[in-house]
Amino acid sequence: MNNAPYKIVDLQQGTPAWLEWRSQGIGSSDAPAIMGENPWKSPRQLLQEKCSVSENISNAAMDLGTELEPEARRHYVIKVGVQVVPACLQSVRFEWLRASVDGLAIDGSAVVEIKCGESVYRNSSASRKVPQYYFGQLQHILAVTNLQSIDFWCYLPNRPEVHLHVARDNGYIERLLDTERLFWQQLAEKRPKVSLT
Repeated sequence: MNNAPYKIVDLQQGTPAWLEWRSQGIGSSDAPAIMGENPWKSPRQLLQEKCSVSENISNAAMDLGTELEPEARRHYVIKVGVQVVPACLQSVRFEWLRASVDGLAIDGSAVVEIKCGESVYRNSSASRKVPQYYFGQLQHILAVTNLQSIDFWCYLPNRPEVHLHVARDNGYIERLLDTERLFWQQLAEKRPKVSLT
């Protein structure tokens, strides 16, 4: 772990301190909007959100996901056999590049993104593919961790889990980092306290 491309930040997800840390960088859930792949939020809308004093990132679906996530993680650990814990990661290379991951292996060798929504479950279980609007989020996590793949785990109680492997896409990650860097520069122009490193 000494040579990890990220540092683990000791924060509990969902707390005011975590929200503050999150606002000082670009997280994995920001990536689809920045790349123009989020059907519900444009890059411009995200920029406006990031410029506001506080980020309200909660809605009913997200609250349900947060509530189910520990149970989903337990099922992942049992079924896959990899012990994972939630973690806040910050890139060593780019200070603004961050990810709050749902599960990171203790030795850093694996990472999982957990989804507990009805729509994403229905979509993923039918197609056996990750919805396109989550691709950027997953590749962002791989950019932070430098891993070669990520597990995508869809969970709803009393239904078969959906377990998909997503490979690293280096070409996409290169475009992603370039686009995120430009977005961060735009944000820095609007928010003077933002660091460009």
